[in-house]
Amino acid sequence: MIRYNLKKLIDDKSQLEGRKISGSEVAAAVGIQRSAMAKMIRDEGYTTTTKTLDALCQYFKCDVSDLIWYQKDEL
Repeated sequence: MIRYNLKKLIDDKSQLEGRKISGSEVAAAVGIQRSAMAKMIRDEGYTTTTKTLDALCQYFKCDVSDLIWYQKDEL
């Protein structure tokens, strides 16, 4: 399963900038709905587009591997 690392990226950016960054702020900056961002932050297995991943990488100034990662399903 593809997992999102958004909560950590938001927390790190908040600390770096010395202010609270909300999911709504990130959603507005990258051009997606707040509800979609909330699902991604909660890491609910939300499906998104490469356009959104690109926008998030630009916002956080990170590589896609910092944004998402793969977790093997254990059988």
